[in-house]
Amino acid sequence: MAQVQRMSRLMVKTLRDDPADAETLSHKLLVRAGYVRRNAAGIWTWLPLGKKVLDNISCVVREEMDAIGAQEVLLPALLPKEPYEASARWEEYGDLLFRLKDRKGGEYLLGPTHEEIFTLVVKDQVASYKDLPVMLYQIQTKYRDEARPRSGVLRGREFQMKDSYSFDTTDEGLAESYRLHRGAYQKIFQRLGLDYRIVSAVSGAMGGSDSEEFLAPAAAGEDTFADCPACDYAANTEAVTFALTPVDGAEHGPVEELDTPDTPTIETLAEHLGVPASATLKNLLVKVDGEIVAVGVPGDREVDLGKLGEHLAPAVVELVTAEDFEGRPDLVRGYVGPQGLDKVRYVADPRIAPGTAWITGANKPDTHARNVVCGRDFTVDDYLDVVVVEEGDPCPKCGTGLKLDRAIEIGHIFQLGRKYADTFQLDVLGQQGKPVRVTMGSYGIGVSRAVAALAEQSADEQGLCWPREIAPADVHVVAAGKAAQTELALDVSEQLAAAGLRVLVDERAGVSPGVKFTDAELIGVPTIVVAGRRTAEGVVEVKDRRTGEREELTVAEAVARLTA
Repeated sequence: MAQVQRMSRLMVKTLRDDPADAETLSHKLLVRAGYVRRNAAGIWTWLPLGKKVLDNISCVVREEMDAIGAQEVLLPALLPKEPYEASARWEEYGDLLFRLKDRKGGEYLLGPTHEEIFTLVVKDQVASYKDLPVMLYQIQTKYRDEARPRSGVLRGREFQMKDSYSFDTTDEGLAESYRLHRGAYQKIFQRLGLDYRIVSAVSGAMGGSDSEEFLAPAAAGEDTFADCPACDYAANTEAVTFALTPVDGAEHGPVEELDTPDTPTIETLAEHLGVPASATLKNLLVKVDGEIVAVGVPGDREVDLGKLGEHLAPAVVELVTAEDFEGRPDLVRGYVGPQGLDKVRYVADPRIAPGTAWITGANKPDTHARNVVCGRDFTVDDYLDVVVVEEGDPCPKCGTGLKLDRAIEIGHIFQLGRKYADTFQLDVLGQQGKPVRVTMGSYGIGVSRAVAALAEQSADEQGLCWPREIAPADVHVVAAGKAAQTELALDVSEQLAAAGLRVLVDERAGVSPGVKFTDAELIGVPTIVVAGRRTAEGVVEVKDRRTGEREELTVAEAVARLTA
């Protein structure tokens, strides 16, 4: 027999108005419906209804992870500094890490992710190829010191996450573990009722090679992804590529210097010369681990500093300042061109292909140069996809113009390879009796983030509207108010619970029917049963929360319908 939860005994306080600091729909509704409460910036308490939803999502995740043979463990959240120092992530994570010291001065961190610790666990427990492959996972609280925690539980400093790791002796084994996780994630998100996309991604601080994200399209999303309307290509904008296509530059004339006073920006230059910004070459100066690097992109495009940072990680990328030009006569602020930059590394977007000609700085004050040809007048040290992707950019797969959409990242899978195994010398005895270096995969799901993503996708004007499998109850029974109605509501609830349904019943005395109905819509249980005006006839109203469809049935008919 399932449980009947009475609203009169449930710790829940619903609100009629949105919280003043709430910007996203999920933030507003999860607070108003009594699922979560804010303790501090990015730190949240999960109240009884919210904890039920969180646990239901965790249950789905566990079932599908267990189904592919993964084994659940629980690692500590308080971690020693040394493993993260060995992997260089103690420094790479920078201010995102919560760092602390114990009474003896030992340094620790609150875990943002656990690659290092899982690697050491397997190193301690596994000795032979016969013990592999193995897949381990945990559902645990993670910590990241976000500079601007916002959007409720979407971007917090403390959050629930499922992270799993695979360990294999061959690349083929890693590919199989990756395939199993990918399939499990598809089943998880389908069961949760999420609309999602699988997109190509970059690995970032995680390291590794192949990487895909699972994104839930939503207006509140902080990720932007590109989707091709003509083929199956989809990618996070940080992973979108542009093909390097050299052209014949023989028809271009010699370099011609132009007098261009007071034109230090692309806008002023284009207006002065009467040319489109796309004919100009923008050269952005940055510092990479303190060394000045020039980044070239077409004048009508912007440099995506996030993509640039991902390409150059773990190096630190920052913009130059006025002081950086001091003592550098070769760098003329506002008039930098790639020709003659002998002492500066030059990185360019693939659109700056060999044979293309540009108007760009002449490395002299108030002077630009025309017919500066890539490959003839300057060379590119490294080609990197660094422009901000725009709607209509060509699909790397078929050439059709891309569409851009906002989404919430709900999962991320990586083929890490041997990065962490190399760091910690994770070897096992191979079939030939010699040590074999293990290869790894890393796979994450944002459990608490999935709650917000579901709220964003499924809510309507009245409130939350949960998919049945993760809702806090199967049925929300409402007693309109009179004693007979309350008696009938409790009777229906007991019958439904006896049949195995989870029931939330609102039998609160002194609360108006209007408030009860409003709360039922706000809380978002998928089926609402009302004991109201036809109580004397033994008839209740059954309402589908999502569609709004209503039907009057006898108690016996309602129980039979809902338990079928």
